[in-house]
Amino acid sequence: MPVPIGELLLKEKRISAEQLQQALSRQKAIGGKLGQNLVQMGLVKDEEITALLSKQYGVPSINLRQFEIDQAVIKLIPAETADKYQIVPLSRVGGTLTIAMTDPTDAFALDDIKAMTGYDVEPVVASESAVSQAIRKYYPTVPTVFEVAGKGLEEPQPALDSDAEDAKLRETSGEALARPWEEAPVVRLVNAVLRSAIQKGASAIHIEPCEKELRVRYRIDGLLHNITSLPMKFRDALTSRVKMMARLDIAEKRLPQDGRIRIRFSENGVPKEIAFKVSVLPTLVGEKIVMRLVDKDKLMLDMSCLGFEPESLAKFERALLRTRGLVLVTGPAGSGKTSTLYASIAKINTPETNIMTAEDPVEHTLAGVNQVQIDESIGLDFAAALGSLLRQDPNVIFIGEIRDCQTAEIGVKAALTGRLVLSTLSANDAPSTIIRLMRMGLEPFQVASAVHLVCAQRLVRRVCASCKEPRPSPTSGLIQAGFTPEEAGRVSPMRGKGCDRCRQTGFNGRVGLFEVMEMSEELRELILAGASSLELRRKAIEGGMMTLRRSGLQKVMNGLTTIEEVVRETTQ
Repeated sequence: MPVPIGELLLKEKRISAEQLQQALSRQKAIGGKLGQNLVQMGLVKDEEITALLSKQYGVPSINLRQFEIDQAVIKLIPAETADKYQIVPLSRVGGTLTIAMTDPTDAFALDDIKAMTGYDVEPVVASESAVSQAIRKYYPTVPTVFEVAGKGLEEPQPALDSDAEDAKLRETSGEALARPWEEAPVVRLVNAVLRSAIQKGASAIHIEPCEKELRVRYRIDGLLHNITSLPMKFRDALTSRVKMMARLDIAEKRLPQDGRIRIRFSENGVPKEIAFKVSVLPTLVGEKIVMRLVDKDKLMLDMSCLGFEPESLAKFERALLRTRGLVLVTGPAGSGKTSTLYASIAKINTPETNIMTAEDPVEHTLAGVNQVQIDESIGLDFAAALGSLLRQDPNVIFIGEIRDCQTAEIGVKAALTGRLVLSTLSANDAPSTIIRLMRMGLEPFQVASAVHLVCAQRLVRRVCASCKEPRPSPTSGLIQAGFTPEEAGRVSPMRGKGCDRCRQTGFNGRVGLFEVMEMSEELRELILAGASSLELRRKAIEGGMMTLRRSGLQKVMNGLTTIEEVVRETTQ
């Protein structure tokens, strides 16, 4: 029985027991043969592995890189068979065919080739990387792992770099990707998924196990798009690879886990970094992975670029200049609330201002801002963090989200005692945010006294600037959407016809719709009187509030989005 390659290397004192354990852990996580993992980790050379394999199996070894094979011999073995068994035919002498393979004890491969060719088969041993390279050289039509399993995923470029905790165990470095075909298939596949998501401008990657396949979807401009379906054989290895990169427990398959991956790469020669927030959730057929992309370079800290109408932006900026009060940004998940508040913080971030934040999670690091990461597993929830923040002499407090009455009460208390408090809340529009606060347990007088401004927002897809063209709509449809008859007569809606830049969708990027409700004395009196959200809405509109629908129609008139997008995200 052949001696395991690891034991041979230990016996030869070419590696230590610790290095062997590291290689075994890497092999468990990403697959591949142990010898290949040792070579990729730089612990042994490819030639040493080949020599030891020859000694292990008792057959001659060959350096395939120095061997030129006759095409007539290559044609004896079909490409699919060479790829399936990872073998390369070398020569034929009489009735004997010599083949190079990584495991010359594979009886199934030897029997199949003998039955297929009618020749006696004599194996010689070669390293796995050399065999793979030879197959690509002599069988150029053999589909790669990206074509077989990825169906269109781009190969990674050699400039991707993960800030691995242990570079030996988690190789997504630029050096490793400079030789991508020497990596294990699952490593190449994960790198391709990440690279493709970055190239397509995705905001999230969904890897979902189904009954018979592994589905990969990207969220682009707010909508999920099917990218590919992978064979289920990739499920466990792919999940382990992602967990390894995110510093999660590979052995834990029963509980949800959250982690983070940071990728460094070069874009047009400029160094760039993107973070992936990783969430792993057990399902009936395996673990689903969602990776949200956090691109610091795409964070817009200029409020004028977010999509505010001039009058709405003026109201918002007036609220930020106050020294006290509660400013709320509301909307569903994924509507850009945090981005708006980060831009707000950037506007008021000066050396004279002490800004404290409590976030779950911290989306971006902001220079000059004291940011606290919430960790409920150790008792550091929003309420506990805010209690400590108030003792840090803050001028401005940013609460990542008001989730419960206790957090809301602390935020209101801070606003009433001379701090500017910024936070987010989930509500349909600006007036209903007031009702939501009171239903959480706050008294009407607390809400009326503390809240200074509420901004509701949505994100709609932006018409591609490269291929947009006028697309007239019926006047009746425009009026039904909310335009006045006069506006309907002169508006010329734009629509993208589809191009390479927008991936034939007609949309490229997103723009915000904003509904800014500035508190007035009339609104405060209505709150104290227990008015409904409908009454508050009516009074706010009378006071000059632009609704979400109106903000959307304004962007249709400006050629930024379509009627369908506005109707999908807003109500009359």
